[in-house]
Amino acid sequence: MRTYPITYKTLIRNSFILGIHIRKQVGNENNIGILLPNTIASVVTFMALHSHGKTPVFINFSSGIKNIVHGCNISQVKYVYTSKIFIHKAGLKDTINVLGENNIKIIYLEDAGKELSALTKIKGILYSLFPLISFKMLTKEITPNDKAVVLFTSGSEGKPKGVVLSHRNLQANRFQISSKIDFNDSDIVFNTLPLFHSFGLTGGTLLPLFAGVKVFLYPSPLHYKIVAELIYDTNATILFGTDTFLNNYAKVAHPYDFYSLRHVFAGAEKLKKSTRDLWNYKFGILIFEGYGATETSPILATNTPMENRVGSVGKLMSRIEYRLETVPGVDEGGRLYVKGPNIMLGYYLSDSIGKIIKPEEGWYDTGDIIKFDSEGYVYILGRVKRFAKIAGEMVSLSQVESEISKISSEKLHAVVAVPDERKGEQLVLVTEDEKINRNIILSHFKKEGLSELSVPKNIIHVDKIPILGTGKTDYTKIKELVE
Repeated sequence: MRTYPITYKTLIRNSFILGIHIRKQVGNENNIGILLPNTIASVVTFMALHSHGKTPVFINFSSGIKNIVHGCNISQVKYVYTSKIFIHKAGLKDTINVLGENNIKIIYLEDAGKELSALTKIKGILYSLFPLISFKMLTKEITPNDKAVVLFTSGSEGKPKGVVLSHRNLQANRFQISSKIDFNDSDIVFNTLPLFHSFGLTGGTLLPLFAGVKVFLYPSPLHYKIVAELIYDTNATILFGTDTFLNNYAKVAHPYDFYSLRHVFAGAEKLKKSTRDLWNYKFGILIFEGYGATETSPILATNTPMENRVGSVGKLMSRIEYRLETVPGVDEGGRLYVKGPNIMLGYYLSDSIGKIIKPEEGWYDTGDIIKFDSEGYVYILGRVKRFAKIAGEMVSLSQVESEISKISSEKLHAVVAVPDERKGEQLVLVTEDEKINRNIILSHFKKEGLSELSVPKNIIHVDKIPILGTGKTDYTKIKELVE
């Protein structure tokens, strides 16, 4: 595979040139959609929009046509920049047609490249010679607290929300991360997480870009064998991923493929013990688990080489205020609320289109139940929405999944709750392991001293658990399957 690296000088020049052209095309429209994979073109388009005070809206092309249209509607996107080659290879022609039917204009970067006039190129080059002066002149009304990007929540438990992050949010989070982890100019970040994923945007792209660290962008995290080989070929030293992706990379990789990696960070979903052990035993690499949300730009906490506790998600980032609120029926931990410089400006929602709904008094409700140990390490006990009430007892669905993963670590499993006439709710396990049955689970739970109420009443065997483009389990589709 041939790559085409660019320098900062080229990035700045191309961003100003494309920015001038975009402004001519979209006029006074502010929120502009980007429907692109991890490529240099995506970063240039992102920066081009910023060079003229526009707000990039990253569209999650893996979320399905309905969610894509929903996202464009709530964020009032009327123009979307994409690529003909990408649309063809990704099989998104139907998506493009539906967007067109919803009066959203599709602009292809290939056409934009052909339409660039000599005057536009000359202007862009002149702007790039004095980038700070040019930026201030072109975006004189932009402040650090203005919108910098719109991302969408994963939609794993319902319709995606539009998350509006400011320039201050993104910068604060990247400084929070860099104050904990020793990045330097000899590092190479390998980023497979899509830019529509907050972890992929901030951690995998903006952090290295602003810190003078090389970054290699790969368009799909699902090409497990290719990713493993490219990490070797690029001599990458830092890798960001999710448990699902990291587990699959490790399974297909040669023990020497990851020789150059010195830091591997996992987020977005719980890191399984089997994944951690596989990386440790096969490659001698310790994965550092972190925790965050799109609404927090995204990183709230992470383990680091200096502060690491297996089983936890590390300590909170600097300047994060927090409070825990009691959850009825849950004896341990509390519901986490956070406040700080990396907390979002607010949401775009379907019942308030175009209006940013700010978090109350700056506090963001994570919806997660967590606890702290005596040294400040954070342990996630589950999501409030991921608890079921069975015969009057609160049962953590995440904990049930975790225990079942100990029985069958090679396969994926998901547990959901459905109504039950006698006990209020009952648990249903959806699993890729055709050998697993209720007796095996019951025996394990008894051995571990866990309540029989936590054992799923019904089991559905599937070939593949539905996974979102972000690597998270798609609980919405699983719930539909079960129902």
